[in-house]
Amino acid sequence: MGGAGAVAGAGAGRGGARAVERRLRGLVPRRVVGALAVAAAGQGVLLVVQADLLAGAVAALDAGLLVWLVAAAAGRAALAWAVAWLAGGTAARVKADLRAALLARPPGGAGAGGRVTLLTRGLDAVDPFFTGYLPQLLAACVVPVVVLARLAAADWASALVVAVTVPLVPVFGALVGARTAALTARQWGLLHRLGGHFRDVLAGAATLRAFGRAGHQSGVVRELAGEHRRATVRALRVAFLSSLVLEWVCALSVALVAVPVGLRLLDGEMALRTGLLVLLLTPEVYLPLRALGARFHASAEGVAAAREAFAALDGDGDGDGDGDGDGDGDVPAPVRPGVAATAPEGAPEIVLEEVTVRYPGADAAALEGVSLRVAAGERLAVTGPSGAGKSTLLLVLAGLVAPTSGRVLVDGVDLAELDAAAWRARVGWVPQRPHLFAASVADNLRLGDPGAPMGRVRAAARAACAEEFVEALPGGFAAVLGEGGAGVSAGQAQRLALARAFLSGGPVMLLDEPTARLDLASERALVEAAARLLEGRTAVLVAHRPALLRAVDRVVRLESGRITSSPASAASARVSGGVGV
Repeated sequence: MGGAGAVAGAGAGRGGARAVERRLRGLVPRRVVGALAVAAAGQGVLLVVQADLLAGAVAALDAGLLVWLVAAAAGRAALAWAVAWLAGGTAARVKADLRAALLARPPGGAGAGGRVTLLTRGLDAVDPFFTGYLPQLLAACVVPVVVLARLAAADWASALVVAVTVPLVPVFGALVGARTAALTARQWGLLHRLGGHFRDVLAGAATLRAFGRAGHQSGVVRELAGEHRRATVRALRVAFLSSLVLEWVCALSVALVAVPVGLRLLDGEMALRTGLLVLLLTPEVYLPLRALGARFHASAEGVAAAREAFAALDGDGDGDGDGDGDGDGDVPAPVRPGVAATAPEGAPEIVLEEVTVRYPGADAAALEGVSLRVAAGERLAVTGPSGAGKSTLLLVLAGLVAPTSGRVLVDGVDLAELDAAAWRARVGWVPQRPHLFAASVADNLRLGDPGAPMGRVRAAARAACAEEFVEALPGGFAAVLGEGGAGVSAGQAQRLALARAFLSGGPVMLLDEPTARLDLASERALVEAAARLLEGRTAVLVAHRPALLRAVDRVVRLESGRITSSPASAASARVSGGVGV
């Protein structure tokens, strides 16, 4: 999966992680950040008060101070509870907003499996950032300053040693943290890939068993799980190393203060209360920075997942996206909205002029210098091996993918200049795997025309050879299907997709291998329906099987993103052997 590699590669540097952290912090309201900063300052002040009271109680043997000491400790506990409550509520709101935004966008090249992983385990991993890392970051900025100020007032020599050694903690933490960010990003990328692949295997388990490939896919899942396990162990190894390094630096720094203080106490150069106060406060200067390192490691997976979420929301894409199953790169930027030109009426002529589409990160172009003319009302079939760029060609014609170079003309007007929404409203789309929603059959068909009356819905189903089996369902057109079309077969789902296209009534039809997974009887019914659907329309069909070619006028063949042949008709293509894979 392209998204996994993209995340692992981009997360290799700490700079990318910092950009994601800044964006995550930007999702937190300023009033929340202010409240957390005030709470951190309050904890720092109470910490100093607590140390003062404890040192005074021990040095003066005054038990009366213990009551105030308990009150200070209770105040710190109350502030810690308030910080946890505020940070937890913020994390819940941010995750809910991110989930809602991701659910509102199509999964793109990552597929449904990758999106499920991101929406569940991925966004849940963001919790430690808001509940641990962000509050601790504010505490690390405030508490050491407050404590160091009190140290300077008590003993400037000890405060000077602390001020010189404190910067060593973030320096060593950053050195180890950069490696941790890279390893955690790789770990998340492998988990994203594993989750997506496992979901896809479960969805296609019946097909895999039918073709005897279930055992092979079990091995693939086992290998992916092993890679994720090894990546997790590597990340944990570095996290433990980080803890060891920070503990060693902090212990050495505290020793540089404690030893001189002990000698000065023995020589009588320092009061017992002052010495105790210095010994109590010195570790507290380093503690927030040590805790920040631990919180950083805990939040690293969430930052990697957030990077993936932001990439999906920004439309960067994270998978192959060309629909050919070739996994040849990320989805390019979608076509920009048209400026002013309106889509033509009637069946248009479509001309491609040197169209090239190159997905980011791909070694080769999905389409390379494709020039093609589809006459008005012509029905064109496109054949070729998987990964040749056939689905990419349909996405370009639908206005869903912008060419890297070249242009598409619709009755002489550049497709990029047409109003995108108006053009897509005139395009009927029948994908290879049509999606049916958890709604009634009638509502699923009305996606082609939301305001269509029931008479038109029935007529569209009749034209697509779907009315008979729909009427046989409990409830007929009011029967509620399961998500993804549960309740109907693959052939029936394809015929419902054709009925949806009939209902749209657009003058342009794009069909992406609609017979690819059908038995012979379903294929025959669908071909008859497709022939009626394409009558009088400009149509481009992607076909692997020859039965659908009876409904077309001409066949072209794509290989490696280039047109390699263009027989004069479907019949001549069949004779010459140009059809098929």
